[in-house]
Amino acid sequence: MSHEKLIKFTSMFLNLMFYAGIVVLIGLPFLLKLAGDYYDSDITKQFWPMLFVVGASGICGLTIVYQLRRMMKTVRDQNCFVTENVSSLQLMGKVSLVISVLFILKIFFLPTLATFVIILTFFIAGIFSHVLSCVFQEAVRFKEENDLTI
Repeated sequence: MSHEKLIKFTSMFLNLMFYAGIVVLIGLPFLLKLAGDYYDSDITKQFWPMLFVVGASGICGLTIVYQLRRMMKTVRDQNCFVTENVSSLQLMGKVSLVISVLFILKIFFLPTLATFVIILTFFIAGIFSHVLSCVFQEAVRFKEENDLTI
């Protein structure tokens, strides 16, 4: 697959994830009710805490996807080493850590193995996003120095 096709596919996939995420977030109370009725009655018993954790995590997830969409625009424009991407990576790191904290709270009212996996996954993603933002910051600095050189 060529780079252009991969970039186009990724952009389309991020758009799909973003808009589907909005739909899921809007329908979350109904979906949690269904999950409680057909999957696990503990979800119904813990409806409001679950709605808070999953809803807030959904907003955080949409924030991450939105920032990735912004970054993909700079990739399409072939100008990805910009301070806006550093800011996006920093925000994605913070939001990932917020998701970890939200699921740590979930442990107290509905602990599952998946909860621990989510905590670890988003904790690692948060740390790597922050590290990557430092790498991008250095790349931006080098690029700006290079742009000033004749």
